[in-house]
Formats: sequence, structure tokens, C-alpha cells
Amino acid sequence: MNQKIVVTINREYGSGGRNIGRLLAASLGIEYYDRDLLRLASESSGINQALFENADEAFRRTSLFKAASAVYRGELLPPDSDDFTSTDNLFNYQAKVIKELAANESCIIIGRCADFILEDQPNLVRVFIEAPSYYLLYQASLRKSLPPRELQRYVEKINRNRADYYRYHTGREWTDVHHYDLCLDSSKISPEKAVEIIRSYMKVRFDGLEL
Repeated sequence: MNQKIVVTINREYGSGGRNIGRLLAASLGIEYYDRDLLRLASESSGINQALFENADEAFRRTSLFKAASAVYRGELLPPDSDDFTSTDNLFNYQAKVIKELAANESCIIIGRCADFILEDQPNLVRVFIEAPSYYLLYQASLRKSLPPRELQRYVEKINRNRADYYRYHTGREWTDVHHYDLCLDSSKISPEKAVEIIRSYMKVRFDGLEL
């Protein structure tokens, strides 16, 4: 590409958003970042990567965040702070890494509230991938061998946790279309077609963009 552009992708579990992100990165010849952001945040902060991973797991296990809020403001606590390894500061270091990546290269970033963290980035494309529940359940069944009712609860729980995580760190609703440039229903188009649509949008929006 002849311009530096960052694409953030939020996605419902079972929608195939990760696959679309990987395909888009490959088609554009740019980097794809997902859970490797935890490793980069660990390297940047000096905090053990396991603490970042454990914070993710703790978030999924607790309902604390449903009633709380710690909207990201950009602060970083120093190593001598008692809260240096707190959940909020771990998120702050992930945000720091996301900002540094966006400042230096074109890339695809999956989740992690990157659309909110980078909202002042001039060449930012924010995508949300969703699908009807029947499609999410079918796709989830290809990965999880669970009875139908348990599978439905599993999918609903993951998407609820993602919504809670997003709300906690941004103060916004995860599925609010006003915060995205493109919202795609992956049950109606193939992953390859989704990539075509995102690329077409980029060409129209960024006049003169060569892909």
C-alpha cells in the first residue's frame, strides 16, 4: 500500500472475524496482530506475559466488570506503583503497544478495544463482523463438541464477556454501529468476499490508495 492504514476488527464469536482479518492482512501484505499483542505488551512493560494472559482469564471468570468502569485515558503507572500489575495497567500497556504499531506500520488488529484506542488515528478503518445466532452456533459447533443448549450458553457467554470488556474499558457499547465504518454479516458472504468489500471501501475512502 502507498499509505499507512490500520484496520481494527471486532467480531462476535463464531462470525469468522479472525479468519477475515488474517485473509485481509495476507491480501494487503501487512501484519496481523491478535493475541501476540500480549507478548508485545509483556516485552514493553517487563511484566510477565502470564499476568496478561491471566488477566484475560480472570475477566472471563468474574462479573466484577459488569458494574465497574475504567475507561482508558492513556495513563501508564510506573513500576514502583502498587497497581503496576493491576488489570487496568495491563490494559494500558496493551494500548501503548497498539498505538506504537499504528504509528509505525499498516496492520490489522483484532479486538483489544483497538478501535477506541486509535480513534484519533487519521487512516483508521473500524470493522465489526457479526452474524445471526444460528450461524454463530453452527460455526462454534465445528470447534466445540457440546450439546446444543450448552453450546448456545457458551457462545452467549463469550460474546457477553467481550461486550463487558469493551464497555469497561471504553464506556461504549460493543455492538453500537455508530462506532464502526463497516458492519458485515458473515452469514451472507464468504470470508473472501468480506475481504473484497473491506478493500473496496478502503479504495473509495482513501482517494488514490494503491492496494
